[in-house]
Amino acid sequence: MMIAAAQLGSLAQAEGNDIAAFDRATAWINSPPLTPASLVGKVVLVDFWTYTCINWLRTLPYVRAWSQKYKQHLVVVGVHAPEFPFEHDLDNVRRAVRQMKVDYPVAVDNDYAIWRAFDNHYWPALYAVDARGRVRYHQYGEGEYERSEKFIQRLLADAGAAGIPEGLVSVDADGLEAPADVNALRSPENYLGYQRTENFASGSPETNRRRVYSPPTRLALNHWGLAGEWTVSGQAVGASAAHGRIVYRFHARDLHMVMGPSRRDTPVRFRIAIDGRPPGPAHGSDVDEAGNGIAAEQRLYQLIRQPGPIGDRQFEIEFLDGGIEAFSFTFG
Repeated sequence: MMIAAAQLGSLAQAEGNDIAAFDRATAWINSPPLTPASLVGKVVLVDFWTYTCINWLRTLPYVRAWSQKYKQHLVVVGVHAPEFPFEHDLDNVRRAVRQMKVDYPVAVDNDYAIWRAFDNHYWPALYAVDARGRVRYHQYGEGEYERSEKFIQRLLADAGAAGIPEGLVSVDADGLEAPADVNALRSPENYLGYQRTENFASGSPETNRRRVYSPPTRLALNHWGLAGEWTVSGQAVGASAAHGRIVYRFHARDLHMVMGPSRRDTPVRFRIAIDGRPPGPAHGSDVDEAGNGIAAEQRLYQLIRQPGPIGDRQFEIEFLDGGIEAFSFTFG
């Protein structure tokens, strides 16, 4: 479950040493393994994430800035707990760490051992651990950045850290990391596989079998459909042949898709339209003004970023090559 709206950070009264689970990470990136013993007496900020989560991406500028600002005093650990099957692939996670400029230690939690130790249920989620190894604060979802940083400063002061930088960070995020336009946001996240999808408008999906779907003649807001030959599986929809299409009626500034080629190193060309026309200035960072793009890897793609005005719009994507898998839509 991803959290789109900010939830209030709070004190946690847990007595256990949850960072003991760091010993059960399946791999480490940017660092040798951080053991509980190596963290004794240190304040630790634990950030649960998965690399396709737009909500986490919008928190990343703050976590990155805190890591830099307090690097002499604070240990920031990103715990990558995968949501989709391809996020278990260590090469994919390493690539995401490079592309997203995550420069602090990352514990790869493919077995969810650290996730369970913290009794975590969300992406993103922050936990602040004091110098005695106790979880003292948590924040689920986006927002509350000022509150979180002030609590970090408090824990550092309590630990006797000298020369703690004053003030609060200021970030100027853009691209995928830019804050959502919450005032214009009327479309929630939606998964495409039959296990969790909502508002499918191309009839009843035939699960785990190829079938030709017809596009719906009219879409209500936040409904979607397929056109062409698709296989609907539990977590994704896939098209082995060219010219499969997905249509979606949405209301938001931004539209993103989690998707990628079903075979590594086999890029899939695609073209998008909004209300039947090329996106022009409404194109996202992964397409041009004519709506052309390439899905070269499994990740989140920004396809629409509208300059305004924001209203109900019909999005369409056509895959010009076969071999695509699409997992979810997110908005901002």
